[in-house]
Amino acid sequence: MTRQCQLLNISRSGLYYQPVGVSGEDLALMKLIDRQYLATPFYGARRMAVWLKKQNHLVNRKHVRRLMAAMGLKAIYRRPKTSAPATGHRVFPYLLNGLKITRPNQVWAADITFIPMARGFLYLVAIMDWYSRYVLSWRLSNTMDAGFCADALEEALRKGKPEIFNTDQGAQFTGGGFAGILEWHGIRTSMDGKGSYNDNLFIERLWRTVKYEEVYLKAYRDGREAKVGIGDYFRFYNSERPHQALGYRTPAEVFNSIPMDNAPGGLIESLASVTLRTAEPNLNLTPILS
Repeated sequence: MTRQCQLLNISRSGLYYQPVGVSGEDLALMKLIDRQYLATPFYGARRMAVWLKKQNHLVNRKHVRRLMAAMGLKAIYRRPKTSAPATGHRVFPYLLNGLKITRPNQVWAADITFIPMARGFLYLVAIMDWYSRYVLSWRLSNTMDAGFCADALEEALRKGKPEIFNTDQGAQFTGGGFAGILEWHGIRTSMDGKGSYNDNLFIERLWRTVKYEEVYLKAYRDGREAKVGIGDYFRFYNSERPHQALGYRTPAEVFNSIPMDNAPGGLIESLASVTLRTAEPNLNLTPILS
């Protein structure tokens, strides 16, 4: 084994190393951080550590900072300059200031969030039509790479085409795999200001809705349960759940109101094709938060 490592010019200790998974204690802390971050996204590692200590958890700032980094969470506040997400990646200007969004397929948006499970966690990306709040596509991944975001974008583009696509400045969206697809389709790219979650507020609200109405109620055991549960929820969200800001219509009703000749990809799933979510005698869930 030693000779083989020498021939391959690799470290023998690295060959024997077995990656250590996330501990149960850290997973519990990550779930608490995730919930608190939804309520106070301006909390950084210092304030989050203070909050956790008040909940009787013995943690320090460095520990909390490491967990928040693994979850992709950063305190939201106005920073003095625009970020450079990755070397060679282009950052696009924010195009939505003062823009009146009056129809489906005018602006789409995408974002990534953390999904806790009993033994680990996943990342969820979703693409939403800003006007109708319709979730066009989504993907789960166990790594924060660009591939699953590009896959979700390709699926969404089979259902339509926006004039503007808005994201944050994460490397998953600034790289050629994602931004290149938008450019190839002739879609204008818009990006949030650094640390400004209000620039993509509708999809941030979607995460709060998904987590309180689905993720936290179910406590997924594994990725398979997460995929099934989130898929069922998005079908419910799109086609059944009345949205107050839409005059209590569903996102599907509003998105499908676009004239046929203005919908490049055609209309998406009809209400008749979706199994309605109704209560059964053996349904044993806590009341869904509105």
